[in-house]
Amino acid sequence: MKYDFILVGHGLAGAILSYTLRKRGHRVLVIDEPRPSGASRVAAGLLNPIAGKRFAKSWLADEFIPAADAFYDELEAHFGRELFIHKPIYKIFSSIEEQNTWMAKSASEGWNDFILATHTQSINNPSIQDPYGGIMIGRGGNLLVEDMLDLLTEELLAQGLLRPERFDMEELQLTEHGVRYKEEEADHLVFCEGFQVVNNPYFKWLPIHPTKGEVLEVEAENFNPECIYNKGVYVVPIGGSRFKVGATYNWRQPDEQPSPEGQQELAERFSQITSQHFSMIHHQAGIRPAVRDRKPLAGRHPQYPQLSVFNGMGSKGVQMAPYLAQQFAAALAGEGEVMPDIRISRYLSLYYDYIKH
Repeated sequence: MKYDFILVGHGLAGAILSYTLRKRGHRVLVIDEPRPSGASRVAAGLLNPIAGKRFAKSWLADEFIPAADAFYDELEAHFGRELFIHKPIYKIFSSIEEQNTWMAKSASEGWNDFILATHTQSINNPSIQDPYGGIMIGRGGNLLVEDMLDLLTEELLAQGLLRPERFDMEELQLTEHGVRYKEEEADHLVFCEGFQVVNNPYFKWLPIHPTKGEVLEVEAENFNPECIYNKGVYVVPIGGSRFKVGATYNWRQPDEQPSPEGQQELAERFSQITSQHFSMIHHQAGIRPAVRDRKPLAGRHPQYPQLSVFNGMGSKGVQMAPYLAQQFAAALAGEGEVMPDIRISRYLSLYYDYIKH
């Protein structure tokens, strides 16, 4: 069978790119080993236009968020299922200094689309500990990532376009006109492997740092599920009185095993948001593909143009992937280029060092 593209990996980035390519009319084969602990399935799928303690607008939020809204709306119509939950995000101030930092930031323009309200005092919700107030952020929410991946997986399987197996690099042959994998041929192959790209002989030179993230699922009967909370960790309502609390960042132990230390850190941080009793239901860990400069990686291999990579979304994949997948799909079809900030050519010096040694 001849395909336009073979994609390796069907986490968030691979699934969104696969759907985008198929929508453009390309014939796509996906190869993906099912992994319940994959980072995309562990994550809460948060989309947050305001990042970090310095209250910076997320990188290219004005471009990424409209594209994400349109993409998830389309997926919901396609499957007849709600997949993206629009909720405000209450970013709680940790100190009066943090409040002052925000008040100085908010004087500048460009925030109106994202800020619903600023609270310089507690919102007086007995379940929330916010003595310094906080900001209510709009245009955020969370994607039901596991539901989306399951629906797209079922669709690919029904069409015979998914092989649920580990990709065997020894079976890959580069040909004059593309690639051959076992008995299949394609014009192009894209690796969307997440952190496992560090073992890929063609792209292991890229500066991806596997970063472990742990997440708790908790039950808190008297906690308000009307918004997402953020103070050191996020707290995302997932139905009834259950919430996802996450995530830790651990680059020293890049394994997928939940740790007592991670559980304790998340429980303590949740206790700083609410004084309400909660019980722990589930504890998971996954590994994110974090990039040195915190920008994704997309582009063709410098020596083998029939191979590409689409990776490195880190914790912002829900927000960035729809826009970048559209741009990358067009570039693969020869209809444009990806933005310079995400091109793998910015790390060409690392490639030359790699092949030298």
